[in-house]
Amino acid sequence: MTGRHCRRTMFRVRIEEHPLPTGRDRDQLINWLVATFGLIRRRGEEHSFGDSQQPVVVLLREHFLANPNSGVDASILAKELGLAAPSLHHHIVRLNECRLIASKSEGDGWRRHFLRGASLSAAIKIFSAEARIVLDLQMSLLEKWWQRNESSIQLNIPTSANQTPLPLRLWIAEPSPLPPVAGVCEISAWMADLGLLGDRPAKSMNSTSVPVTLFKTLLQRGPPLSIDEAVEMTGATKPRLTRIFDRFRASGIVERVPRTDRLSITIWAALESQYRKRGEDWLMLKGGLNRQVPEREINVIIKALNKGKLTPELVEKSLSELELKQQMLLLNLLGGRLPLGYRLVGTSPLICAESCKSRLDRVLRRLRRVAEQLEESMEKV
Repeated sequence: MTGRHCRRTMFRVRIEEHPLPTGRDRDQLINWLVATFGLIRRRGEEHSFGDSQQPVVVLLREHFLANPNSGVDASILAKELGLAAPSLHHHIVRLNECRLIASKSEGDGWRRHFLRGASLSAAIKIFSAEARIVLDLQMSLLEKWWQRNESSIQLNIPTSANQTPLPLRLWIAEPSPLPPVAGVCEISAWMADLGLLGDRPAKSMNSTSVPVTLFKTLLQRGPPLSIDEAVEMTGATKPRLTRIFDRFRASGIVERVPRTDRLSITIWAALESQYRKRGEDWLMLKGGLNRQVPEREINVIIKALNKGKLTPELVEKSLSELELKQQMLLLNLLGGRLPLGYRLVGTSPLICAESCKSRLDRVLRRLRRVAEQLEESMEKV
């Protein structure tokens, strides 16, 4: 089956970012490699690292890496690995999809499989070039869907307020015609190609599904979208929405940031709360008013609090001369917390695409480094 019918497949790979291996043990390096290519079955949110007898690990270690120049005859692979033909076919196809291996006919109906370029380093170099080209094609589609109002976007958020990005988890697949399935749209098919619909994208391919609805909203929306707003919009639960947004963030296309568009309202709520609990003196001293706010504006705020007439609009006007960083520091001193929201990275589809591609480049650099270490390790065996 594998030997006679394996053909060149479309480029399709699942990239998952992992820290570089701490040592140069051969099996550790191979496990890292197949985990980064998403070739190891996931158990919940973790990979089954450390199993040196995983079929794909054995396939690479004992055959492709051990025979980089000659390749492996498919007619003997199943016997040596003790795998049924369908199982072997699955692993060969996955390795073909991510372009680590290629195949050629032996002339007798069987095919020989081999590392591209006759070495792992060469295969990674070829893969990297193709991955960049395919991702560039996919990300270029963002331009025709991008409808966001850039004038409403606050980008100068202090570095300390930015959220730590999640490890990259991105699918890269060649663009293909829309499947003949009712409800599937161009955006939902694109999201499936990039892994934004999860491991079982068929369940969310409909253009009205929750993940697609959320992403369409982000394409049109300037201010970050909060979880509460997403709940009201979709009716989905907060845990489910968090998982969806985490998939978006892991792609490098979406980021989670403080809702600076809600800063005045949040400071107003903190002022009102602390005034009722601790009074005017606390606001002036520990609350930071006398350190962050001009004296004339302090008088306006305190006077409004005393009369019960402080409003978010008045707070916004009183703090208009303060930089964003100063306003966020004031909120912190008041014990308030700015809500978080989700938005597409950058101010344009080009910047958003570059964010995703730069995250991929970091993983590709690690792949090249591990490939070199692995080849050195194999030479010592």
